[in-house]
Parts: sequence; C-alpha cells; structure tokens
Amino acid sequence: MATIPSSKFVLEAIPRGRVYTEVARQLQEHIVGELKPGDMLPPERELVQQFGVSRSSIRDAIRRLEAVGLLEPKQGVGTVVRDGSSELVSTPVTNFLMQKRKAIRELLDVRMIIEPALAWRAAIHVKADQIAEMEAILNRQEEKLLRDEPAIEEDSAFHFAIAQAADNSVMLKLVSVLMDLLREMRQRSLQVNGRQRKSLASHRRILAALRAHDPAGAQAAMQAHLLELERIVLQKS
Repeated sequence: MATIPSSKFVLEAIPRGRVYTEVARQLQEHIVGELKPGDMLPPERELVQQFGVSRSSIRDAIRRLEAVGLLEPKQGVGTVVRDGSSELVSTPVTNFLMQKRKAIRELLDVRMIIEPALAWRAAIHVKADQIAEMEAILNRQEEKLLRDEPAIEEDSAFHFAIAQAADNSVMLKLVSVLMDLLREMRQRSLQVNGRQRKSLASHRRILAALRAHDPAGAQAAMQAHLLELERIVLQKS
C-alpha cells in the first residue's frame, strides 16, 4: 500500500474564502494522476504542513472527496483511494452533484432534528450573560450586513451559543462537529440576495423567545428559520 510522498505535492496558491474547495481540487488531481486503489493519503498533520492551511480545511477537503467516491476512511489504517475511483471520476460532475445534494439534505435533516430541540432547552436554561453574548453576535452580524459582507462566522457563533445555553455537554460536542460540516452551506445560503437580512431577522426572533424563556416559541422560531434555509439551499444546489 503506497502513500503519496510529501515531495510529490506541487502546490498552488489557495484563494481566501474557498480554502477547502481548492485543497480538494488539488488533492483530486494528485489522486487521479498518481495513485491507484488502496494507496494512502499522507497523515493529516503532513497535509496541514504541505498546504499551509488549517486542520479543519484538510478534513473538509477529504470529506468532499469521500462524498464523491474518491477516498475511503479505513479504521486503523488511514484514508485510502477507493476501488473504482477512475470510473467515478469519468463522470465527475453528475456524480458530485448527486452526492452533494444528498449530503445537503442529510445535513438539513440533522439540523431539523437537533436545533429546534436545543432552542427549546436553551429557553429554559439560558442565563443573562449568554443572552447578552447572543445580542452582541447579532449586532456584529448586522454591522456586516450594513457593509454588505457575509456574516458566516456570526451565523455559526449564534447557533453555537444556543447549543451552549442548552447546557448539555454531549450535544455541544455534536453541534461543534455539525458547525464544521455546515461551513459550505452557510457560504451558499448567505450569497442569495436578501438572505442575510432574513437570517438576521430570524435570529432576532429566536433570541426574543430565548430572552422571554419561551421554549415553544424558541422551538417554533428555529424550525421556521431552518425551513427557510432548506428552501434556499436546495433551490440553489
């Protein structure tokens, strides 16, 4: 079982804002051009050093290539090139779009299961300082809106703050993983005209219910927020 030597990577500059997408593209070129089924990728720490990007960007890139069938994680071994990868690459656009749409639907399903329940619980347990922090996050989101800048970090921070307020350490860990997976979805949804304003308005309705310690109201506001997101993202995908 071969591994890609680090010296084989001839890397290109990676544009800001699409780091893991570009890492995935460059990795795919090396996989298709140089590797055969069963060969291993270098360890994650080596890829981080070679690309000069964060660990999360490397993980996102590898997940993308797993989704289109190029790579496969193997317990106790590492990430390997899948059998039949060359056939999958022969129709990359069709395969990628199908896999991507399925992954988006599944992520939206997970959010709809988890986040309304977290909002309900957060409305019961939220503390005054947590409400203040959420308000500060939304103020930053509004400032970016006024400057016509994407507020991806604030969007993630607000939802993570709700998970913290729910006061369940296991759920907090799950949401932390989910936030990492949702990065591209947020980028896509916030590019839609008017979406940032709607997102901020939805967030303020959720916060109002949390401030009132209204579990049913918080749950309903979160469900409405996610349903609107689903409509936009699936229409765009």
